[in-house]
Amino acid sequence: MPNASTWDWNPGRREVQDVSSWSSKFERVEEFYASSDGEKVGAVVKTGEGEFTACVNGQAWEDRYERVFYLKFSPDGRLAVITQQDGEWTLAVDGVSWPETYGYIWRTMFGANGSINCAVQQDGEYGMGTDGVLWENLFVNANNFTISGDGTKTAAVVQVTPIAQADIETFDKGAFTIAVNGEAWDSVFMNCYSPVFDAKSERVACEVRRTLYDYTIAVDGRIWQREFQCVWDPCFNPVTGAIAAPVRLGGKWGMAQDGEVIWPAEFAQCWHQQFSADGKNLWAIVATSIGKFTVAKNGTPWNIKVPVVLDLAVSPDGNRAAALGKTDYVYTVSCDDKVWNDSYDMAWKPVFSPDSTKVAAKVEKKGRFTIVLDGKAYGQDFEQCWEPVFSPCSTKVLIRAVDGGKFVRIVADVSDF
Repeated sequence: MPNASTWDWNPGRREVQDVSSWSSKFERVEEFYASSDGEKVGAVVKTGEGEFTACVNGQAWEDRYERVFYLKFSPDGRLAVITQQDGEWTLAVDGVSWPETYGYIWRTMFGANGSINCAVQQDGEYGMGTDGVLWENLFVNANNFTISGDGTKTAAVVQVTPIAQADIETFDKGAFTIAVNGEAWDSVFMNCYSPVFDAKSERVACEVRRTLYDYTIAVDGRIWQREFQCVWDPCFNPVTGAIAAPVRLGGKWGMAQDGEVIWPAEFAQCWHQQFSADGKNLWAIVATSIGKFTVAKNGTPWNIKVPVVLDLAVSPDGNRAAALGKTDYVYTVSCDDKVWNDSYDMAWKPVFSPDSTKVAAKVEKKGRFTIVLDGKAYGQDFEQCWEPVFSPCSTKVLIRAVDGGKFVRIVADVSDF
């Protein structure tokens, strides 16, 4: 997460950049991206025939590339982009490319320590790179890439045994495992999915498929002693280190912790679980029956039910939650088992204030965008805007938006909603 305490939180509206003028400077301007603090706006621009680069606050980078895409601002405001030149790929950060080029590169991720990480393919082998340094060991296949919370470690599902076409016997014996910083576990499985680090960045858990019909959770290569019909992504309790994962038993879904069922298998679906920061509450998206989704806290579902629930957010104190509901093509925002009065053409993941008392979300209606706080819309809509950010004191909201061809930075008081 970015350190918002150092940002400018003086109330008011400030024009950061006249982005409408970019179209007269460049042959083409692609989608805009905003930095977390709202001080920078960037986009891919076409500077000539087959020439592209990145532009930040109206200034184009010096180097030109055949292709530029996947712009992402780091938490500290650096712009990272994936570039291609002469058929080779690399990452450029604030206009400076990593020293090596690769067969392909994707999935840029930022570590809390300032590291920049990517998935990499080099000479037909796969792994991860951190600040331009690749894993020492690469693999014939790698996927489900992730990084630890502190940014010091990377992990992925990797294939450690070659499998020829139609070689069912080798597949049955197991050919996949987890590699951490390029070092593979000794245990192999039929399949692995969704590795995740614990809060201390020391342990890794993942879903594993033992046989065609048996699934469980593995932790640092060791499996739970119980198997299930299916499992979903595990997560660590940030305080105790216990591991929770949705599990399927008898055709229904429940929740298991360290191999023992803690929520009875009585749901049609159960997934996207999150522990509160203090580890005392466990939240998840559940379906009480087919097509009736809601949110559950410690196994107890909310009363509201909708066809789809997504983007669960838990408050910092762990006692509140918010999520999006979707019925046909209409989105709603629910918080504390209550649905906000308005509905939207699109909505984005809710954001809680640091003190847990307020929740805001970016929404779209009739092609215009705005921010809604506790169900009340800001007094203006925009051509484009980004997810809201609360001030550390929870009394202000940063709105980053494009309004009338201008990229603006608005610090609004919560009373403005």
